[in-house]
Amino acid sequence: MTRQMHLVAFLLAGPTAHHHGMWRHPETLNAFLDPQSYEHVARVLEQGCFDGLFFADVQGLYNYYNGSHDTVVEKGGQMALLDPVPLLSVMSRVTSHIGLGATLSTSLLNPYQIARTLATLDHLSGGRVAWNVVTSSSGIEARNFGLDGLPPRNERYDRADEVVEACMALWNSWEADALIVDKASGTFADPSKVRAVNYQGKWSRTVGPLTVPRSPQGNPVIMQAGSSDRGREFAARWSEVIFTLQHDVEGMQAFYNDVKGRMAKYGRAPEECAILTSVDPIVGETESIAREKQAYINDLVDAELGMALVSYHLGVDLSRYPADQPLDDIQMEEGSRGSFDVLVRATKAEGLTLGEAARRFATSELCPQVVGTPESVADQLQSYFEAKGCDGFILTPTTFPGSFETFARSVVPILQERGIFRRAYTGRTLRENLRS
Repeated sequence: MTRQMHLVAFLLAGPTAHHHGMWRHPETLNAFLDPQSYEHVARVLEQGCFDGLFFADVQGLYNYYNGSHDTVVEKGGQMALLDPVPLLSVMSRVTSHIGLGATLSTSLLNPYQIARTLATLDHLSGGRVAWNVVTSSSGIEARNFGLDGLPPRNERYDRADEVVEACMALWNSWEADALIVDKASGTFADPSKVRAVNYQGKWSRTVGPLTVPRSPQGNPVIMQAGSSDRGREFAARWSEVIFTLQHDVEGMQAFYNDVKGRMAKYGRAPEECAILTSVDPIVGETESIAREKQAYINDLVDAELGMALVSYHLGVDLSRYPADQPLDDIQMEEGSRGSFDVLVRATKAEGLTLGEAARRFATSELCPQVVGTPESVADQLQSYFEAKGCDGFILTPTTFPGSFETFARSVVPILQERGIFRRAYTGRTLRENLRS
């Protein structure tokens, strides 16, 4: 069988996604407080046979730049975010096949809370839930949860290993046939098949069993986006979907081969994990129209907002630095090591200053913008896919819901005609569809 491409949509339950000018575009509805908006996009993506969608999430307003959240509030930068978990329940009621992913932090939430929430969602959706595992990178998120701050980076991943181990133990505390529900005998469940967990780690402890019976998938599909060395090691152990930012086919191939090569030590085959690179498709009726669309949407990005966004991702107040200096002169204090490395590579390749890099970051968070007609966009995606740079793509919108509507209507049929993307779902659960 011809190798099949996977497609997953990236969402935020707010006014932007990776493109921070999205909310200003005339075609963006800005209906992020309206549940019908999420129902609509879920239907669109399922009609396009996407493997899934997932919500990224942030548990605090960005407040590094000038020591305040004023810039992101005024300019509209990844703020006013709803809790994605209830939204997934809403979306599950109007769909039957598409996967539904939530971002939950192992540094902020305890294993029992995570396991119970996701098992419930897996039941409500009929086995279509994914967990995007994050360790968090911002002190404001920690303080919003009553913590003094976040642990050091490598310790955050050590904690994440424990949280996932504890969650797996909780999900396995019910055997698949534990429920009996026999009215005549008065037996509701077999107690021999519902067991305590008694997980004891350095940072995580839970007794169990879970209150939620075993869900259709047993445990949700694990997603993760770490790009640091420690993040890649975590992905090789746990992830079934990896979300990565790469800027050329050589970077895609290097990441792909590195992570797949690490999986054997954990007893996993390379095909047990789909590596999806993030792209920002901009589709037009002609090449020139597509380029005009790109220029227009990118011009909506505010330069100061870019500085505020990069300040958050690096954990540094960039208002203290001249905008014309190189990015690699910046000393990180908190933030994401992977984000910093990606930014430095991209800016060195093009000789960008800090200010230029920050504005570029705000246009797509450095996701490659794949621009052209439906045919040429399909060509570019197929080229990356067939070069073994990835197993598919995370698609991020520049308008909402228009970007997804256009892609599903015009690009997906071309990929289907070429035999590299499904025409219909064949699996019952998200995991089955990812492996089909």
